[in-house]
Amino acid sequence: MWDHEGDVLVTPANNRLSGREGLDAMVHSKAGEELTQVTRNICLEMRKINAPPCAVTNNVVTKPYALEGNFKHIVHAVGPDCRRPNQDEARRELLPQTYHNLFDTIKEIGGVKKIVSPPLSMGIFGYPHREGARITLEVLLSQLDGEEDPGFNEYIIVVKERNFISNMRTVYRESEDQLPGIDTTNQ
Repeated sequence: MWDHEGDVLVTPANNRLSGREGLDAMVHSKAGEELTQVTRNICLEMRKINAPPCAVTNNVVTKPYALEGNFKHIVHAVGPDCRRPNQDEARRELLPQTYHNLFDTIKEIGGVKKIVSPPLSMGIFGYPHREGARITLEVLLSQLDGEEDPGFNEYIIVVKERNFISNMRTVYRESEDQLPGIDTTNQ
């Protein structure tokens, strides 16, 4: 993630925006204490009205703080957490909705050309990789190939897990000839 630059960095957040687990914890660590304080304040404000800080499928936009040399915004996207039975049961609806809400937010930000993101919900949230790769690819390709301007030019998926990459290739091959983009796994 840190080798990339873009207008938006997407971090896979939990609904408390706590930045305590997985990649989200690394983003909070790299962005600095200011980010953690901002997300904590969002959480406190939402609790005052008895609402979750950021419901599943929704997202919150913050400044990049210490990551501003690489990014202009951080979008904290809350995808389904398959460790929770109710979210696991609804995951096939929740994951596409998470991406669609993310793309709506990207359009609202405006002027976004390049997005850097992990595949949402695939890490510690335990989304099955094959199914997640299929949904991620379907949603991204429909967004990029659709009639409407997606509001961005480049969507870089940063993945460290070869299993997800392999599943992404397999899923794409089932419908097309080759995976679009550049595979930098061996670089």
